[in-house]
Amino acid sequence: MLVQFLAAVGVLALLTLVPGPDMAVVTKRAVTSGWQDGLRTVGGITSGLLIWGVLTLAGLAAVLAASATAYTVVKLAGAAYLVFLGIQALRHSRRVREQQVGALPDAPVGSPWRTGLVSNVFNPKIAVFYTGLLPTLAPTGLAPHTGMALLVLIHAALTAVWLGGYVLLLAKARAFFQKPAVRRAMDRVTGTVLIGFGLKVATTQP
Repeated sequence: MLVQFLAAVGVLALLTLVPGPDMAVVTKRAVTSGWQDGLRTVGGITSGLLIWGVLTLAGLAAVLAASATAYTVVKLAGAAYLVFLGIQALRHSRRVREQQVGALPDAPVGSPWRTGLVSNVFNPKIAVFYTGLLPTLAPTGLAPHTGMALLVLIHAALTAVWLGGYVLLLAKARAFFQKPAVRRAMDRVTGTVLIGFGLKVATTQP
């Protein structure tokens, strides 16, 4: 069981390291508002994973993954939210030109925790991942629900550590990111990435 458990943790770690919309959202918050807001965004994302974990254990995520209509509704809502965040970033990049060197950027609107939570909860791929992959990774020596719950907690912890460490690394270089030209470029990049992820989410199938 130990070997199977370590293999499952390895798979979850690799999946956690793959860049996605969560990282783009965290980057935007951390660079614009500082590491505290960045960590709050990570907290929202982690909470979203835990919510998906509870839904999976309750069987609701499986219903979502199996229902084309429910999947499409959540998918389009999540895609629209990511595109909205991307447009916000692109609009902000235009305002940066008018700011003086060293001036603090405008803080993003809304709670950073809620931003992270919504971006994750409206990602139906998590439901597919939890219902399709986690059961195959759960250690056979544990009861199915216990093994699944353990893997969800590990995935949430890995995500919190990885994105939290990423936020702190960004904080070390925040002086560089505060330069207007760099801020403008970052806003354009993150805005484009978020819109790209939104379009990808909208067009992908379960």
